Amino acid sequence: MNAKRVVVTGLGMVTSLGNDVQTTWNNLLAGVSGAGEVSHFDHSNFKTHFACEVKDLDVSNLFDPKEQRRYDRNIHYAVHSAEQAIKDAGISIADEDAYRYGIIYGCGMGGVHTMDTNIAGYGAGDGIPRFSPFFIPMIIPNMASGMLALRYGFRGVNFTTTSACASSAHAIANAYYHIRMGLADVILTGGSEAAIEVSGLGGFNALHAISTRNDSPQTACRPFSASRDGFVLGDGAATLILEDYEHAKARGAKIYAEIVGAGMTSDAYHMTASDPEGRGAIEAMKMAIKEAGITYDQVDYVNAHGTSTPVGDVAEVKAIKEVFGEHAYDLNITSSKSMTGHLLGATGAVEAIISILSLKHQVVTPTINHEEGDEDPNIDYKLNFTFNQAQEREIRYAMSNNFGFGGHNASLLFKKL
Repeated sequence: MNAKRVVVTGLGMVTSLGNDVQTTWNNLLAGVSGAGEVSHFDHSNFKTHFACEVKDLDVSNLFDPKEQRRYDRNIHYAVHSAEQAIKDAGISIADEDAYRYGIIYGCGMGGVHTMDTNIAGYGAGDGIPRFSPFFIPMIIPNMASGMLALRYGFRGVNFTTTSACASSAHAIANAYYHIRMGLADVILTGGSEAAIEVSGLGGFNALHAISTRNDSPQTACRPFSASRDGFVLGDGAATLILEDYEHAKARGAKIYAEIVGAGMTSDAYHMTASDPEGRGAIEAMKMAIKEAGITYDQVDYVNAHGTSTPVGDVAEVKAIKEVFGEHAYDLNITSSKSMTGHLLGATGAVEAIISILSLKHQVVTPTINHEEGDEDPNIDYKLNFTFNQAQEREIRYAMSNNFGFGGHNASLLFKKL
């Protein structure tokens, strides 16, 4: 079997930095933070009072009022970003081709708002169950991929990957392999998440995983800096259209980039902490590069997982240095989470799109919030972390890394065309 080439032909996004791809991209280049005080529930009893919320999103053009109430916010975000990506790709589906169009979508936590409000409502009642009849469909993580298929008529492969913060990177990797093996012509992939809720904020506070820098939310996420104290929770979604290269070429599609490699491994080390030596991350990056058939020095840019946690950042830096050797000092490394926050199951798709746009525009977005002298002795600052200002450079290949609770590691490799 001859492996198919896989290209990206459509992009869509909603983040704390903007409700479309271009607005988000412009704010990334400008080094804008999406963080601010949580606006939609009482957070006064928590240690953290801020997050990277989606702002002013109007989905009334996508759902009627009844539908809006029946679908959790993570589905709103998924459909909003998918609508952009499908229009961007210019795809339409004939009935005879519908089984060649699939959906593989990531989601880490599902309908968190629905879970919180239904359980709180039941607990406050008089013993009579008050759960919505839509409670189960609204909370299960796979409902976004199901709804997208219903909406757009994709009848091919359809499933959801749930691997914490690697969920949507795993979704993209699986979509890539399905097309590569000739099992589909087009796959809508990516991920959505809406975990900025009582249980999300409270749960991550209990884990001591998120920043408590309430006096300065916009500077709270500071990857690779000594004063980092945890990630900033983010909401949103990102959707990509992956397509068989010959299929895309035949219909005259616009092509953003080619996906040429993926690596997926497990740390088998700890429930939530990264392997401190980055062994799983090392192997994932090596696998992606080997699959692409290139040498390590052909990679120019790594969009790091870079969560701003004390252990995780150090482990990833070790892994990058181990994989790339002396070439690591020629890379641009950046953490988009310093601006978007950590979108959990959606973060891999958001950062894949950022990597693709960096290839397209030949510019690397910054890692913001690093201050002079704020240096961790465990991190090598001879590496170029692209601190505080975007940098133009030649980018031939861009790598995007994502690592999730449970020890899940995923690396994606994109090529400029």
